[in-house]
Amino acid sequence: MTSRHRGLFCKDCFGETPKSTRQTRALPAGNCGLAARALQTRLIYNVSITTRGILLRKRKLSDTSLIVSWCTDSLGMIQTVARGARRPKSPFRGQLDLFFDAELSIAKSRKSNLHTLREVVVINAFAGIRTDHRRTQAASYLVELIEVCTEIEHHEPEIFHLLERAFGYLDQHDPDLRAIAHFEKELARITGVHGAKPNAAMALGHLFGRLPSSRPALLKLLASDKDVS
Repeated sequence: MTSRHRGLFCKDCFGETPKSTRQTRALPAGNCGLAARALQTRLIYNVSITTRGILLRKRKLSDTSLIVSWCTDSLGMIQTVARGARRPKSPFRGQLDLFFDAELSIAKSRKSNLHTLREVVVINAFAGIRTDHRRTQAASYLVELIEVCTEIEHHEPEIFHLLERAFGYLDQHDPDLRAIAHFEKELARITGVHGAKPNAAMALGHLFGRLPSSRPALLKLLASDKDVS
């Protein structure tokens, strides 16, 4: 691997994993009936967690709210509801864009995989990705590949750090075939299928049943760039 590509997988890009927090309250002693059950219900919805996450996808939930998907360092792939995010004066305004790396405060649901997003603090917007269509197309492919190869709420911090380093690279450099192949190789290693097939992409496609449909178009674009150079 040449020095040009060290930035994509440099260990120095790893961030520290914030510690999770949980608010608890002692229940009254004895048989408290409805009061005790009400307090237990409040505790279920007051489990507050702080984590790092990269925004993968967002979609409309209602006229005022969004469903936002994240790749996180401590919870895996998660989905959150950003209530009121579409309102003009929402505190989420300008904080929820594709590829943003942020610190999240989440109220974790015990009843479903859809959690409540309480607060977002953007750490890195990776603005350079949006300056070139090739960078944006490459970043979108990496997101789709992560979504194909990762189960919801499966904790694998290496995948978060791999995506973080890749976006850090695309923030500063145009993508090429070697960078995409190296990302696929690293993802195959993390998922335990590296070496199972002639190349990492084939191994991932065999394990998970498919590869993103955007892959051929991206490889064709990057191959044409190589021919021109």
